[in-house]
Amino acid sequence: MKKISLFIIIAGMLSACGKNFLDIQPVDKKTIENFYQTPDDAFAGLVSAYSVLNWDGYGNILLTTEIASDNSHGGGGASDNGLRQWDRSEKIYDHNAAAWTKYYTGIYRANVLLENIERVDFKGNDAQKNMYIAEAKFLRAYYYFDVVRMFGHVPLVTKPLKTGEYYVKQASPDSVYAQIATDLNESIPHLLNKKYSEYTSTEYGRATKWAAEALLARVYLYYTGYYNKPDLAGIVNKSNMLTNLADVINNSGYDLVEKYGNIFRASAASTAEYAGQNSKEGIFNIQYTYKGLKDGNERNGNRVQVMIGIRSQNLLPYYTGWGAATINPKTWNAFEAGDTRKLASAISIAEEGFGNVYSLGDQVQYTGLFQKKYTPLNDKKPEDLGGDFQIDNYDNYLAIRFSDVLLMAAELNLDVNLGTAQTYYDRVRDRAFGDQTHRKTLVAGATGVKLIMDERRFEFVGEGLRYWDLLRQGLNTAKAAIDNTSSDATLNVNFRVETKGLFAIPESQINLSNGTIVQNEGWN
Repeated sequence: MKKISLFIIIAGMLSACGKNFLDIQPVDKKTIENFYQTPDDAFAGLVSAYSVLNWDGYGNILLTTEIASDNSHGGGGASDNGLRQWDRSEKIYDHNAAAWTKYYTGIYRANVLLENIERVDFKGNDAQKNMYIAEAKFLRAYYYFDVVRMFGHVPLVTKPLKTGEYYVKQASPDSVYAQIATDLNESIPHLLNKKYSEYTSTEYGRATKWAAEALLARVYLYYTGYYNKPDLAGIVNKSNMLTNLADVINNSGYDLVEKYGNIFRASAASTAEYAGQNSKEGIFNIQYTYKGLKDGNERNGNRVQVMIGIRSQNLLPYYTGWGAATINPKTWNAFEAGDTRKLASAISIAEEGFGNVYSLGDQVQYTGLFQKKYTPLNDKKPEDLGGDFQIDNYDNYLAIRFSDVLLMAAELNLDVNLGTAQTYYDRVRDRAFGDQTHRKTLVAGATGVKLIMDERRFEFVGEGLRYWDLLRQGLNTAKAAIDNTSSDATLNVNFRVETKGLFAIPESQINLSNGTIVQNEGWN
């Protein structure tokens, strides 16, 4: 029977492990029908939904959109298909299949838990039950936000499908965003609600009230910008978002790490200065681990790290990788003098003294600039810990940072409370430059928005946010930024407005859909 892969069967669903709360033993020889009985069963199902966050470098929206933005080119080796196509907006068969499978597997697993949790005997512990439900809804919203941003018109599935239900038509984006907003709104009252300093190591990586409030604001800003809407699908409005973001800023205990470079292991001046894998900056961190120990079936290593590492050579303190997402010189040259984020975001072969030892090899789209924040390091590399460098890198991804919350709140306050917007904006710039002499004055309207968007550009290089920030400003703005002309023809980029910034739906899904899924404009 034909089934599109968003309806991945449950095989392997319960064999997930990872760092901190993901560290549970695999469970097998169970079926959905006989599994959901105890709170431990429900927790294992929840872990299986979380574990999909870790899957696959090629399916990671961070890598895809960092390359698609003006921050980076595709890079990689001469035979690495896929990377340059994201950069140059070129068609390649089944290009985004890994992402589609990843997100719909995560959605499916969340749906399975939500469908079956009423069968679990929580022995009167309604708070535990409600928290598991809330976490599953948060994850479903998180996965749907990624898939709808990438593909636009996607199937909306909120329960495990039965025979005869497999061919689901694409829903309108409005419907999907309404579901995302509903899931996040319903999750907020029941998620972990502690100050950052109160969390235990076993709670790192779990969805919290603060993460849901911040994610909802991100969804709101993208949806209202990209689709030019006054609110988020009639579910939440600007006032709601201002309240949520103020709650995170004032009550969560999260804060800026004092020095920008210390947020990331590869950017920190020393191991002692590194803020750690779950620092006070990371409101929602995707947890990775080396504990798969060369077992590719575990799928808990950070594959993006090896993909962006300097290609095929060790330039200490950095370790080797594939050379993907080479940084665009336009981005490097746009940093202001004195901005500490420049050297924290990029490895410059010339400025770090590697010019005489670096070997080009088969690296393509070479710019002399590689990603730094998540690049692998020679110190405590996976092999030193019993793992494999291809699959067992372990630095967490800070999916939502406190500085993002400050800048979102500044943007939303521009025409509400300019003084508050200025305070939030200043906090980000003061850290970036290490002083208060580089402040810029915000004003309401387009000029103020541009200042904040410029700040976001430099604050989040290498973190997968720039592409979406460009699209929500309009397709013409995105094209003006992404188009690139160079004496090196491989670096020439033409953003194709006809795609509307959406990615190609994998042809394998279209072929298996029995005509219920059609390709996005510009990709036929």
